[in-house]
Amino acid sequence: MGAKIALSAWSCHSYYNEGWTNAQFIEFVATTDAQGVELLSFYWNPERDPEEVKDALARTGLKLACFGASNNFAEADPEKRQAQLADIKLSIDNAVLLGAGVVRVFAGDLREGLAFDEVRSWIIEGLQEASAYAEEQGIMLCLENHGLLAGKAEQVAAIIKDVNSPNLRSTFDAGNFLLVDEDPSKAIQELKSLVGHVHVKDFVQVEQDYKGSFYRSLSGQPFAGRVAGEGVVDLPFIIGQLKEIGYDGWYTVEYEGDEEQQSASKRALATLEQLL
Repeated sequence: MGAKIALSAWSCHSYYNEGWTNAQFIEFVATTDAQGVELLSFYWNPERDPEEVKDALARTGLKLACFGASNNFAEADPEKRQAQLADIKLSIDNAVLLGAGVVRVFAGDLREGLAFDEVRSWIIEGLQEASAYAEEQGIMLCLENHGLLAGKAEQVAAIIKDVNSPNLRSTFDAGNFLLVDEDPSKAIQELKSLVGHVHVKDFVQVEQDYKGSFYRSLSGQPFAGRVAGEGVVDLPFIIGQLKEIGYDGWYTVEYEGDEEQQSASKRALATLEQLL
């Protein structure tokens, strides 16, 4: 089977904020070039979604590429860390229910007074427990380079090495490396042997007084989201590196810009299809 393309629910977060359900998102994705969707625990309604989402996937023929947990293990309180572990376990259960093989996980969020070396043991412990549960359920966890605390390639690789589980790999988010002042093209060379899922995302550096929405990198540089292929990420190089190692997992578009999100997502998916 060739490369598989999905769209992340986060690409349409403005519509979710206006009341979209996961089933409505799936119906939208069925009008695009994608073959799958990435759903998020952040938008999951446990009363409504299990049946509605199963029905929507069956009706449209789309696959669940990935279920995204929203965990943050950078919490000093052990009870709070247990709640984060519960979020991953629920995400694993949903992946099993809906036929996905991958659950995206995070390490933790940067907060004043916290450094990576201080919280590293909490992240390792949490992901070890989560990986053990994932192995029981036949699910692969994929750690995203998300946020400023543990978003560098060497940090992702070190966490995966220390967790030491066959059920933990990398969700390679092509855009997020820019936010920790790293070159995504160098990052893929460091992480490609660990990749189990890919987020196709693009950013462009903007002026300090930029009026739209943007993120600041570790060094304070502002980056605004762009449609895949229209920013500074060298997606052809990254995809080429993945093809070289025979990567056959999902490529999931995650759009984070200010354009109307349905049309921007469609354009990103069409660009990705051309690149693949």
